Amino acid sequence: MNVRGIATRLRTGAVLALLPVLALTACGSGDGSGGATPGAGTSRASADDPVAAVREVKSVAALLPADVRAAGRLRVGSSIGFPPGAYYPNGSDRPPAGQDIDIADAVAKVLGVELERQDASFETILPALGSGKYDFGTGNFGVTTERLKTIDFVTYINDGQGFAVRKGNTALSTKVTDLTRLCGLTIGTGAGTTFEATLTARKDVCAKAGKKPYEVKVYSENGATLTALQQGRTDVIMSTINGLRHQAAQPASRTTFLGEYHRLDVGFAFAKGSPLTEAFRAAVNELIDSGTYARILKKWGTSASAIETARINPPEHT
Repeated sequence: MNVRGIATRLRTGAVLALLPVLALTACGSGDGSGGATPGAGTSRASADDPVAAVREVKSVAALLPADVRAAGRLRVGSSIGFPPGAYYPNGSDRPPAGQDIDIADAVAKVLGVELERQDASFETILPALGSGKYDFGTGNFGVTTERLKTIDFVTYINDGQGFAVRKGNTALSTKVTDLTRLCGLTIGTGAGTTFEATLTARKDVCAKAGKKPYEVKVYSENGATLTALQQGRTDVIMSTINGLRHQAAQPASRTTFLGEYHRLDVGFAFAKGSPLTEAFRAAVNELIDSGTYARILKKWGTSASAIETARINPPEHT
């Protein structure tokens, strides 16, 4: 079996191990009202499906290019990793679920278009935007100075970088605020991510501190990253704050979250100069104003990462 096939099996096994508790998380979202009055783009939504009642908002849809409005469809490259962002609760042959899925679906409904979702590995999506393969991409893409050179973003949440270890790990037991704390350890992370970029850019910190360098192992699937940690092939994971926090709350993961390292705005990704960004920003802001956005985040336990307004290409957090 090829490497991609092995990674897929590892991802499926890891997700299936978490299913009993994930089902509880996905449904335990309160009354769904969020204390907000439904606006033009929504009506009253149920607790477990705040997207169901979202409706097209003509004034926002009018911001789309005429050819997109005529086609009524947008192609999205989606990286389906792990909850709460995006995952397969019932196997990869069934629809995905998660915070990113709900927000993208809600935006599409406000814009009056259908989404043609294509599952893709994280590291392939941004390069494919330039070739026109997708109209936009999702996958917890953090806004960085380097990415802004070739990618346009419309922000929809504030997440970022964090660390996690196996439960009971003694080498790391407190929050990682300095990468020198990782010296001599093996770190697992995702291919093509801001985590890989950060670790690569700072790889000389241990030598400068007179310590043994850390080793980075890169995986194309989040499930494979978790499996490597559980099996002791890595000492620590660097990944998304919300993903690692959610993961650590599931007993089957056997991980401990070590806190936030660096916050990043997260957004829908577009080819540079895309004519879609203004419409997407208006759609996200419509969801924020209507209360649907708050209900989606409440459903997935990510309310602490809410933004007040969507922005196009904000500078990277320092």
